[in-house]
Amino acid sequence: MTIRRRRFLLVVGAVAVVSSLGRMPARADETSPSLAFIAAGKEYHFDTGALRGTLRAGGRSQGLGPVQDIGAGKAISGPFGLLSPYRLLTADARFGTAAWDWASQARLLENCAVEVRWDADREHPLEMTAKYRFAAADTIDLTLTVKPKQDLRGFELFLASYFAGFERSFAYVRGAASKAGGHNPLLVEATPADGHWQVFPRDNEAKRLYADGRWKRPPHPVDWVVRWPLAAPLAVRRDRGSGSAAAVMAPAGDCFAVAMPYGEDPHRSVYLSLFGRDVKAGETAVARVRLVVRHGLSDEKAEQLYHEFAGQGR
Repeated sequence: MTIRRRRFLLVVGAVAVVSSLGRMPARADETSPSLAFIAAGKEYHFDTGALRGTLRAGGRSQGLGPVQDIGAGKAISGPFGLLSPYRLLTADARFGTAAWDWASQARLLENCAVEVRWDADREHPLEMTAKYRFAAADTIDLTLTVKPKQDLRGFELFLASYFAGFERSFAYVRGAASKAGGHNPLLVEATPADGHWQVFPRDNEAKRLYADGRWKRPPHPVDWVVRWPLAAPLAVRRDRGSGSAAAVMAPAGDCFAVAMPYGEDPHRSVYLSLFGRDVKAGETAVARVRLVVRHGLSDEKAEQLYHEFAGQGR
């Protein structure tokens, strides 16, 4: 067992001790009081009636966590949070170890969203912002914006979501060719028989990005097993005990691959590889992501939710 894996398992064990969160106060807001973030020092709390938890716990440059599914009565986020910017990669470089280690500032916006900002520094030749907003009690949207100080070749923002429970993991792939032409899309499960670390690319160009050497760079290089091409950037994790599911999605133009370990691996993670293109110095590039946590979410409903989201404008 590697040092990294032992460290991860220790953190998972520590998080498991905290199985529930105290109730957060509601903020008075004329439009939708339950969908507001509440500033509390360096943290931002929320209680939508479906989800309860914290954004930027301890003021850290991480995403949502801890998070509790109120209906299921259980914690659903892993030790490194949900919708958390992680690796910053190009064909030529890796910037820092993780965005978690990159200093950031946050502010509450007038529409009760939270904006997080990372300024360019010697290790990170780009500005980045992340705006978190609840679209519904069980649905949170994330808009990521990058503006580099230098040309970035094949830029990738690797967005991580770590769950607690949710031991089955699926990606939405093209499937077999149909008699009418095209393919029959389906959610296919990531099992140990298919490899430990699995990636589902959008197309051949996405496969080339994963093979250009970026994932060989330390620390923690990964040998990805390339699986079926995506029908759309949609991943679903399912929790057997509660019947809850978490769907993570992005428009096809914003995300070039979905990655994950096999379902029962202790990371319990889903990753979206965002952008996947050259970004020129001074150019602004934007990607959108949505997370839905819902009880009894069928495959068909997850597909419907994806198409509704992908069809929305910026």
